[in-house]
Amino acid sequence: MKKRTFIKLCTAAAAMPLELTSFASPEKLANWAGNIEYSTDNVATANSVAAIQDFVRKHSSFKTLGTRHCFNRIADSTQQLLTTDFAAQAPVIDSAARTISVGPGIRYGTIAPLLEAKGFALHNLASLPHISVAGAITTGTHGSGVTNGNLSTAVTALEIVNAAGDIVALSRKTKPDIFPGAVVGLGALGVITKVTLNVQPTYQVAQTVFENLPFSSLKQHFDEILSDAYSVSLFTDWQKQRINEVWLKRKLDPGKTPPTSPKEFFGAIAATKNLHPIAELSAENCTDQLNVPGPWYDRLPHFKMGFTPSAGKELQSEYFVAHKNALDAILAVEKLHEQISPHLMITEIRTIKADDLWMSPAYKQDSVAIHFTWKPEWSEVRRLLPIIERELAPYNPRPHWGKLFTLPPAQLQSRYEKLPDFLALAKKFDPNGKFHNDFLNTNLFLNKA
Repeated sequence: MKKRTFIKLCTAAAAMPLELTSFASPEKLANWAGNIEYSTDNVATANSVAAIQDFVRKHSSFKTLGTRHCFNRIADSTQQLLTTDFAAQAPVIDSAARTISVGPGIRYGTIAPLLEAKGFALHNLASLPHISVAGAITTGTHGSGVTNGNLSTAVTALEIVNAAGDIVALSRKTKPDIFPGAVVGLGALGVITKVTLNVQPTYQVAQTVFENLPFSSLKQHFDEILSDAYSVSLFTDWQKQRINEVWLKRKLDPGKTPPTSPKEFFGAIAATKNLHPIAELSAENCTDQLNVPGPWYDRLPHFKMGFTPSAGKELQSEYFVAHKNALDAILAVEKLHEQISPHLMITEIRTIKADDLWMSPAYKQDSVAIHFTWKPEWSEVRRLLPIIERELAPYNPRPHWGKLFTLPPAQLQSRYEKLPDFLALAKKFDPNGKFHNDFLNTNLFLNKA
């Protein structure tokens, strides 16, 4: 289904007096990038928490859709799909507690200006503000920064409808034993109906881009480069022994003019115009650079809310490795440049602080993520991924849950020491596997390590 058609159908559904609406479209429903067609066109839209509960009680197997930004089948179902875009309650900002509570379908790009208007901010954002809060936290999606945890680490409370249709309230204070297992829940515990996020006082960020950082400088100054700003992204096409672009996002002191940006950065030269991470594409849809100050939500993402994010038609893979092993892992991938580059749009390298969330790729380890944005050539990418995974094997990579990988289930499971506890928690919330699908069964439930 085309995005415009989907939005029209959802808007029409929201206007109906019934709390639960369904449709089967003549067009195939696909994910954002177009590489996945979902296995059913049976889509229901719930526009209240009560409607979600009723839907859960009446269905034996289904999956919930967010903004459809996953590149694999983690959110696919052969039976039934549910969207909760219209179950999103009006956001509630608690200034005293420094939290915001939101419904599941709301996007970061929607809540950010609301927070800014009240003088608040989130600690970080992903590259795209277009993604939903629930979808991002349940897959461990991240921003960047050596002191910044992934987006899930901002969660302080959750409400989930379990397989019985009951609302389960969880928070760090009330359920500290299982809360870390529920946040990055992979859609296996139930339908998220409410998320409460910690917020902080608002801040401004100035973004500067440098071009052509030599790999020799990266080798000599790896930690200095990645810790030079609040958020740092390295973009490379793995050609010419260089990092094509270094994006530095500096958090500014309140009320102060940003310091003058240097003309050179470890051998890289400051850009003189706004750039896109993919050099061939226009920077029109990218957030402002050139050291121009702006609100946190208009600088931490790479892309603006009102524009097509990234390249559009693309594939994505991403692997997390421990920060201490990251340089070696990057150099291992670089050896494959002749095989990788013909099929690659760009690779991004970012840091993520360790967390305590059981199924987070950054669980108990400061991490560096090596992200691949591929051309839409799945046959070639499918051939390349096992080669990349073999090179990364000595560093025990953990793939992003919502992106493409071919890591065998036994290897994947061995990377998560809390997997047995997570499986037990999933069994408690969903005794009969109502929220399972082929992806979860293959990678977690049916092939236990």
